[in-house]
Amino acid sequence: MSEQTVGVMGAGVMGSGIAQVLALAGHEVTCYDVAEEALAKGRETVENGRFGLRGAIERGKATAEQVDATLARLRFTSELDDVSRSDVIIEAVPERLDLKIRVFRDLDQQAPESTILASNSSGFPIAALAAATDRPDRVIGWHWASPAPVMKLAEIVRAPATSDETVDTIARLAAAAGKNPVVVKDNTRTWGYVANRVYFAMVREARAVVEEGIAKPEDVDQLMVDCFRWPTGPFGMTRGARSGWS
Repeated sequence: MSEQTVGVMGAGVMGSGIAQVLALAGHEVTCYDVAEEALAKGRETVENGRFGLRGAIERGKATAEQVDATLARLRFTSELDDVSRSDVIIEAVPERLDLKIRVFRDLDQQAPESTILASNSSGFPIAALAAATDRPDRVIGWHWASPAPVMKLAEIVRAPATSDETVDTIARLAAAAGKNPVVVKDNTRTWGYVANRVYFAMVREARAVVEEGIAKPEDVDQLMVDCFRWPTGPFGMTRGARSGWS
C-alpha cells in the first residue's frame, strides 16, 4: 500500500501504540495530545517500553536501521494543526462519547474533505460520530486491541453511510501494518461490536464465579490460560487494557 500521512489523536497506551505500528509500517505519523506529560510518556513508551521499538531489535523483530527510520517518521505534538492535515486520522481519546463527538466535530471542520476519520472506540456507535460531521461516508471504526504493537485485531466497523472506498482504504492500511482486518456492521443497540460483546459476556461470568466464592480471580485467569491457551485470563486482560502491559 502507498504511504499515507496518519494522525493519531491521543498519546496514551492505545494512541502511542497505534502510532508506533503505523510508523513502523512506513507511514508518516503525527501523534497529538493536549498534555505534554502524555506526549513525553508516549514517546518514551514507543522507544523503550516493553513492546517498544528498542525491544523489537532485541527480539529480532526489527533492525536498528528500521527503528531509526521509524522514529524519524514519528512525531509527537500538542498542535492540532499538525494532525488535521493527515490523510487518515485515528481517534484514540478516552472512552467518553461526548468527548469523541467533540473531537470528530473539530476534526471535520479542520481536516481536508478527503481525510478519513477513524475511531478506536471499543464499542460506541460509529454512526453517532459520523453524525457530528459533514463527511459520514469517510467516518469509520478501527478498533485495536492492547498492546497495539502485538495484537493482530483490526475490527473495522462500518456505519450505514461509510463508503466502500473508506472501508477498503482502512482495511488495506491495517493489513499492510500486519493486522488481520475483519469488517463488521455498526451496532447502535448495545455497546460493543463483536470482540467486546463476546469478551464482556466472558468477564460477567468470570466475576460471577468469583462472587460466588468458587475461585479467586488469579485462579480463573490461570484456568483460562491453561485450558484455552489464552495469553492471559479475563481479569488480567482487563487490567492490561486499562493501564498497559508492564
